[in-house]
Amino acid sequence: MGYWIGRLWLALWGWRIEGGERLPAKFVLIAAPHTSNWDVPFMLAAAYVLRIRVSWLGKHSLFKGRCGRMLSALGGIPVNRQAPQNLVEQIAASFNASTNLILAVPPEGTRGKTDHWKSGFYHIARIANVPIGLGFLDYGRKRCGFGGFFFPSGDVRADMDRLRAFYGGIRGKYPDKAGRPRLREEDAPVGEVKSPSESK
Repeated sequence: MGYWIGRLWLALWGWRIEGGERLPAKFVLIAAPHTSNWDVPFMLAAAYVLRIRVSWLGKHSLFKGRCGRMLSALGGIPVNRQAPQNLVEQIAASFNASTNLILAVPPEGTRGKTDHWKSGFYHIARIANVPIGLGFLDYGRKRCGFGGFFFPSGDVRADMDRLRAFYGGIRGKYPDKAGRPRLREEDAPVGEVKSPSESK
């Protein structure tokens, strides 16, 4: 049923999916650009058509009782945000314990304009040793899907140059709200990027 709902939604809006073949079993999905609440139904429609289950992060206190079971069924993964220094390890453990896990992370962290992307998606992929998927919603061409996959090398500038080259041609619903694909770590000395816990 979800497949047909997704196809109908995309057809009604004139959208098409690109690059959904041979998806890895586990990867961190960049959900970008994120400039509107409309991004969510388009992402879910694409997931239904591709028959994949997209997971997301939620505060652990929400995952209790029936509500918690419902959130888990919808793809929610509980994390303890009161221990941010261990957040990457918590999520990496979820990847290690799963045979199939696609974790969607909006690196802008907001629908408003931002000068830097949050680096969580990068560190999670490095520690969990899973690829990063270049997910996109291009409102200019009415296309959504995947622009490829790669394992983070530790050379953050080179890896982010790759992301900038790809996302530079992607237009969000509100282009003036799109955040620039740049991490604060790129201002650090040249060398291997460390996760927050590794740098303690």
